[in-house]
This record gives sequence, C-alpha cells and structure tokens, in this order.
Amino acid sequence: MANQVISLDRRVAQFLEGGPKMLYIGGEFVASASGKTFKSINPSTGEELKSVYEADKEDVDRAVHAAEKAFYGDWSKLTASERGQLIWKLADLIEEHLEPLAQLESLDNGKPINHARTADLPLSIDHFRYYAGWATKVSGEVISNSSGKEMLTYTRREPIGVVGQIIPWNFPLLMLAWKMGAALATGNVIVFKTAEQTPLTALYLADLINEAGFPPGVVNILSGYGETAGEAIVQHPRIRKVAFTGSTEVGKRIQQQATGNLKRLSLELGGKSPNIIFSDADLEKAIPGAMLGIFFNMGQACSAGSRLYVHKKVYDKVLSEMKAAASQMQVGMGLDETTDIGPLVSQEQFQRVNRYLTEGHEAGAKSIIGGQSLDRSGYYVPPTIFSDTNHDMSIVQDEIFGPVLTAMPFDDEDDLTEIIRKANASEYGLAAGVWTTDVRKAHRVAHRIEAGTVWVNDYNALDAAVPFGGYKQSGYGREMGSYALDLYTQVKSIWVNLE
Repeated sequence: MANQVISLDRRVAQFLEGGPKMLYIGGEFVASASGKTFKSINPSTGEELKSVYEADKEDVDRAVHAAEKAFYGDWSKLTASERGQLIWKLADLIEEHLEPLAQLESLDNGKPINHARTADLPLSIDHFRYYAGWATKVSGEVISNSSGKEMLTYTRREPIGVVGQIIPWNFPLLMLAWKMGAALATGNVIVFKTAEQTPLTALYLADLINEAGFPPGVVNILSGYGETAGEAIVQHPRIRKVAFTGSTEVGKRIQQQATGNLKRLSLELGGKSPNIIFSDADLEKAIPGAMLGIFFNMGQACSAGSRLYVHKKVYDKVLSEMKAAASQMQVGMGLDETTDIGPLVSQEQFQRVNRYLTEGHEAGAKSIIGGQSLDRSGYYVPPTIFSDTNHDMSIVQDEIFGPVLTAMPFDDEDDLTEIIRKANASEYGLAAGVWTTDVRKAHRVAHRIEAGTVWVNDYNALDAAVPFGGYKQSGYGREMGSYALDLYTQVKSIWVNLE
C-alpha cells in the first residue's frame, strides 16, 4: 500500500511558525514568568515539532488571579443562556477548524489522521454542543419541610469557582472537551494544564476561545510538567476543585497533595479492561470489536480491552483471525492516510512498552504477532498479541498503554463463576466488553463485572450524554452526561420564614 502523507493545512503551518508557543492567561498569550521552554516532539519522527513556554507555580498563580477576576466580574454577569451560546459558538469554530486541529493532534500525538478526523474531533464538537444545552437546565428544587413554621425551602446549584483541570496526552482535544464542557456550562472558570507531550491543540484552541467571545480569564491554558505546574494547581489554595485524567499512580499522588486543603477531586485513572468472547458470540462482530478494543489509538486508551478472555471452543479461531487481521494493519506516520497504527506518543512510553514486551517473553508468554518494536525513526510498536498468558504475569496485571493484547481461554460458561472471577481479578475497574448472543447472559455478566462501563456486543462506544468513570483504582467521579454537573456545582439550601 503506497504512503499517502498529507500536506499541512496552511493554518497549521502558520501556527507552527515563529518562536515558542505562549501560555494563555487572562485572554492573552504570554511567556512563562521564568522564560523557560520545553520541546514538543513529533513521535512519528522523534524530532522537535515546536518549542513551548513552560508554566510553573508563578504562572499558575497568574492564571488563578485572572480566573477569579472573570468569575466575580464579566462571567458572572452573563445569563445561563448567554453562556450556552458561547459554548455552542466554540463548537462551531472547532468544526470550522476541524482539519488543522486534526492535523495538530496527529503531529503532536502520533495518532492516525483519519482517527483524529472521524473520532477525536467530531466527539469533541458534540461534547461542547451537548453541554451548551445544559447551561440553561442546571436548577435546584423546592423542598417541603416539617419545621412547624410557614417556610419556603429551596436549593440552588451554584458553580464552585476556579477549577483546575489536568489532562493526559492520549486524546488531547477530546479530554479538553470532557473537562471544559461541564465546567463552563455550570458557570465555573478554568485553569487548565495540558500534557507536556501534547500541548499544541489546546493552544490552537485558545485563539478560538477568544474568537468565540469568552470574557478574558474564563479559560486559562498552561503548558508544563506535572511535577511543577500540575502540583501547583493541586496545591493552590484558591483552586477549589481539580479534575484529573491520567495514571492511577499520579492520581494517588494528587489525592495525597489535596488532603491539606480539602480540595474537591474527580479522578479518571487507569484501566486493564477485560473483553470477554463467549462461544455463542457473533464472531464477525466480536473479532473486529476486540481489535478495536485494543488497537485503537495504539492501545493508548485507559479503557483499552487489553485482557481478552475467549471461550475455549472458539479460542483458536478467534486468535487465528485476529492474527491475520493484525498482520494487515499498516504501521506508519500519523499524517499518512493509510496508517492504522501510528507511533507511541513519546520515547518514555516507547521504552515502557518495550520493557513489558521483554517481561512478557521472559515470563513465558508467546507473541503470535508483533512482540518487538520496529527499527525506524520514531516510536513504533506493531500490534502485538500474547498467548500462553496467566494472571501472575505483569503484562496481564499492569496497564501497558500500548498495542499489546493478552489472550486467555476460559472453560465454564454455565454458572459464569470462573469468567466473572477472572474479569474482576484486577485492581482496575474502568471498562469491560461482553460478546454473546444470549441476552440473559449478557445482562448477568454486565451486572457482576466491577467496572464503570460495560459494552455488550460493542466496544469503545462513547456519547456525551452517557457517564464515564471507574470503579476501584480506576478512580471516582463521572464525566459526561448529567452526572458531570455534580462535579462542578455545589448545593446551597435556602430557608425563608414567611410568617
């Protein structure tokens, strides 16, 4: 298959021109207080893509000041309807700039350009539009009381104020939308930190936020490292709530850092999700579904179906067909329109995944396809499927965050005890997949799996109206849907004596 590397959109070329990309604070683009910069690397080549100013504690403080000024000023003067219109306008502008944003996602993250065009960008646009509609629907209630007096008792849902939002590098623009949509709809102001590996689409979006007409300071976008800018956000006394998506390890550290100031937290963390194929499954759907579950975004998804359990009756057939399908997947640069599997996001992630490949082989697992990185510039690991695995292996227990699948057969599917035990044999509980044509079995298994999302005869389906979050060490709090409104509002009870 011939390479089809696209030419850069002129808006992307213009965005990448000039000096380091600046921070976005108070509606303006500014250099970091320290003047320090860092490099954003193109994972398809391993070469520098752009330098970016590095935010630190002083920049976080400047952003908080700008956010507070907006919260108590122009932003608070807008009606809920006006807030919703601004969010909708931002969605329109993202749609107008879909191609340059998709290209920047691919350049910065490495993901296939077609995935960015058809998944990341449309989902982000839809997310902002969904929450634009919620802006006018956040309400309290009138409550009957037994005080013995003639009293009017009612509640109000009010914004928290300045919220800190910290996202990972795997879906930079979509994670931004997940964080910002509900926060803006409920009237909050934002200090937002990109992942240091993928800062560019958020900084491009800052121009669109200005163009949409948001008051200065409502959204502030910082690029920097978790150990500095991220920690400053978590520990800042005037940031009242932090929303974090990332690894369980970092989530635990954030929880510890927030104990001193009782900051509200929502944590969407790691996963090692089971994907279960029963013998009665429609394999024409289940096999592509299992492929999508692990190889979408190069396996760099917290919900990736990285533990595949297949009934022994169909185990050999499933693995044989998955191997054949994986062998046809094109591994290449993100901007190549023929690419199915792009590079991993960074040298660090590349080394991590390679370490797990080595550990898997040393533990006795067999790679029926893949199993070692590609010898070329950039951070390329081909689709890998391990058989002969067991629950004592690190590749089965740990979140690898790469295109690495561990496959295991199971026997009994009558009382479901064995497969439920195996599916739940993880410290994580983010997502799961179930493939069967028996609707009763599907519901029984879905009810007993310890996970925040269970897909039946599908995988990776997402919608802005449906909540997403984890059980166990996959975190707490729910993003998307009406549930996310709880993350960004606080309830006030009001008593009025009418006597």
